[in-house]
Amino acid sequence: MRFVKEHPQYPVELVLRVLEIPSSTFYEWRRRAVQPSARQLLEEELLGKIVDIHTSSGGTYGSPRVHAMLARRGIRVGRKRVERLMRSAGLQGAFLRRRWRVPSTRQNPRATPAPDLVERDFTAAEPNRLWVADATRIPTGQGVFWLAAVRDAFSNRIVGWKTSDRCDTDLVLGALEYAVWSRDIRDGELIHHSDRGSTYTAIRFANRLADNGIAQSMGSVGDSYDNALMENFFSTSKTELVYRHAWRTRDEAENALFAYIDGWYNSQRIQKKLGWRSPDEFEASYHQPVPAGTR
Repeated sequence: MRFVKEHPQYPVELVLRVLEIPSSTFYEWRRRAVQPSARQLLEEELLGKIVDIHTSSGGTYGSPRVHAMLARRGIRVGRKRVERLMRSAGLQGAFLRRRWRVPSTRQNPRATPAPDLVERDFTAAEPNRLWVADATRIPTGQGVFWLAAVRDAFSNRIVGWKTSDRCDTDLVLGALEYAVWSRDIRDGELIHHSDRGSTYTAIRFANRLADNGIAQSMGSVGDSYDNALMENFFSTSKTELVYRHAWRTRDEAENALFAYIDGWYNSQRIQKKLGWRSPDEFEASYHQPVPAGTR
């Protein structure tokens, strides 16, 4: 077929006779070359849906989450097929580039830490039974910026957060106040777990927890496994957001964090642990369970 295309000066039928190719075979080849097969059309349609999901995630979803989103849309397709199509289109999820983590926990040697009530069991049967908290650095053109956050172990939802140019007790208290204001907590039912940093061992912080009937728990100093659930969120947010942007100002960084946490992470970003639902969806299903026999 290439010879016929490259030598239009020769009659097609003559060339076919010389090459001993039946006319029917040649025209079938040409038809297939011009008209895509049904499989090709289906794959093009599927790839369009994959691109839409990947784009909607801000380019963060890899094949597992894209596959799960397709299933949520009622599209049954193999995981390996999704992987192949994403690879052929040059699509990949956000991945962590190894970076040195600078320890930020500073302990007050005169403070008495709270006991560890969690012992690395970061599970909860209901909302507002276990919160984990920590703070992390966010780089900007104006210098270091701090994010303090509080996460519910039941749904992985970020229930409170605050930013500041200083990592002090006011910062972590602000994140706690946000969480207390936004959630329906009950006296004596909730544990707040953190490291033994001086911001969390401060008397003001302990008193605020006591005022709300929240039990205080602390892991060891500088051991990420003792606060793994919070470390997991910081790793995810930095992989999907922080390491992919360079903000000139702290205001730009704060606006981006607001869009990510409240506009994406809590409400839309699906997680395998939650049955490929977002934290908000997972909590909604807990508060409004599907009646038996209606699934």
